[in-house]
Amino acid sequence: MRKHLLFVLVTCIAALAYAEDDVTIEARIYNKKSKGTMPYRILKPANYDLKKKYPLVMCLHGAGGRGTDNMSRGTEAFIALSKPEVQKEYPHFLLTPQIPGDATWHKNVTENPRHRYIDLALEVLKDVQKEFSIDPSRIYVTGQSMGGFGTWYAIETKPQLFAAAIPICGGGDPGAAQKLKNMPIWVFHGAKDTIISPEKSRVVVEAIKKRGSKVIKYTEYPDCGHGSWGLAWQEKELIPWLFKQKK
Repeated sequence: MRKHLLFVLVTCIAALAYAEDDVTIEARIYNKKSKGTMPYRILKPANYDLKKKYPLVMCLHGAGGRGTDNMSRGTEAFIALSKPEVQKEYPHFLLTPQIPGDATWHKNVTENPRHRYIDLALEVLKDVQKEFSIDPSRIYVTGQSMGGFGTWYAIETKPQLFAAAIPICGGGDPGAAQKLKNMPIWVFHGAKDTIISPEKSRVVVEAIKKRGSKVIKYTEYPDCGHGSWGLAWQEKELIPWLFKQKK
């Protein structure tokens, strides 16, 4: 447990430092009376050109990223995808919304529908789509831990919106397998994860495969606990795989 907490702390500090060093990352607040309020950060491609259409990746943080400070921490995806060399090869938008300390992505905190945080994050995404030149056929979602659950929930709720997904050490609903069978999904988990059992990934992956999916991938690290996001984003094929997906 102590090693896991140290790993999460180092990851969060690295993400925070990187975000603060990159002036193209903009902190914003989504605030619509009828929908709710959500802080988020957005990274725009270098040399952004209105005449071009760009892919967008929505990154959902884990529990360590919760708060109201609007910092891009708790998501290894944001660190990996915001690197200058990645942005140069694959120019894209990065979107990372933030939820408060008592919240989760994948279920309501209260009966108030305004506290459906994944739904609010999707409203933020919709707003960003209106403002910028986003390719609607290349919108992706990824998340780790609690954000892994949020990733599953997002694609289960809006499968038509996303071209691909990367849920890491989360869990989804096997009952949604039919509507996800044609979506490219690369799932990651650690076999020794004692925080979120790998069985939560295994069962939904198996359910989707039984529906005939040929485009779902599952990677389970035999010696990894609850920190598989670090290994996942070191996979050389992951980023090229993500950006070649298109609806």
